Amino acid sequence: MQDLSNLYQPGILEPVPPVARYCVFTLTDPGIDAGAIQEALTRLSPLADGSDVVVGFGPSLVSALACEVPGLHEFPEDFSGHGVKVPATPGTLWCWIRGSDLGHLLHLTRKVQKALRPAFGMKHVVNGFRHAWSDSGFGKDLTGFEDGTENPKGEKALEAAFAHGLGQGLDGSSYVAVQQWVHDLDAFEALGDREKDNHFGRRLADNEEIEDAPETAHVKRTAQESFDPEAFVLRRSMPWMDDLRAGLMFVAFGKSHQAFEQQMRRMAGQDDGIVDAMFSISQPVTGAYFWCPPMRDGRLDLRRLGLGVA
Repeated sequence: MQDLSNLYQPGILEPVPPVARYCVFTLTDPGIDAGAIQEALTRLSPLADGSDVVVGFGPSLVSALACEVPGLHEFPEDFSGHGVKVPATPGTLWCWIRGSDLGHLLHLTRKVQKALRPAFGMKHVVNGFRHAWSDSGFGKDLTGFEDGTENPKGEKALEAAFAHGLGQGLDGSSYVAVQQWVHDLDAFEALGDREKDNHFGRRLADNEEIEDAPETAHVKRTAQESFDPEAFVLRRSMPWMDDLRAGLMFVAFGKSHQAFEQQMRRMAGQDDGIVDAMFSISQPVTGAYFWCPPMRDGRLDLRRLGLGVA
């Protein structure tokens, strides 16, 4: 595999931060001039270091700039069925704002918001946080189960998460799927210990996979090596909370959208009619795709969008 050093936005590969904000922006006017969009992105550039601020562009924004990113398309609307709903809620521009202090993130969010005006307006903001972080390098979902156990590591993580072999302006980029899931924690807590374990396919007590877990178990539905081709993604999900509503911001980076789509279709029962048990305790309420451009000389490399290095 080619050397992707310094090409990808570093926050994608770094562990999830203590706190984060997921911000989705839309164009204030669908017919806005491309020049106004370019000016806004140029103002965003000094803030978008790829670490404190990871940036993704939606298909509609790429189209508004009269450009094309191979393999980028809107979140599919055909995942729903078999008694489950998987909504598609397209976004134009996505910022994953990362840090260790919510006050700092608020001020950084305001700077990003001001930089993008008047071309872009804020559509949606979700505050995420790390829960029960351990020496294993993983946190936990609000159900208490470890999140990210099956993430690829080292070279395999680079291969799974970033485009390579596609040329300048594409190599080191990443295709991300973002979904907000709302947990029904009352329903989950009403389950017995064995039922909880069988929902995930792992034992809560020691995080070990259960060999004879039912076919509905989340681990069995999403076993990345069980697909053809294999469907490895790099998860960077975080719990979120808003008053008494809570759940998981599911974020999966890939070298394309293919691996996520393979997993999501199987979870939703599209492959064999078997629905992932997760849907009985959690529901997705958003779903969007974005393209995270690579870096060049410490700045976003926007050659694919006709902007060079922003």
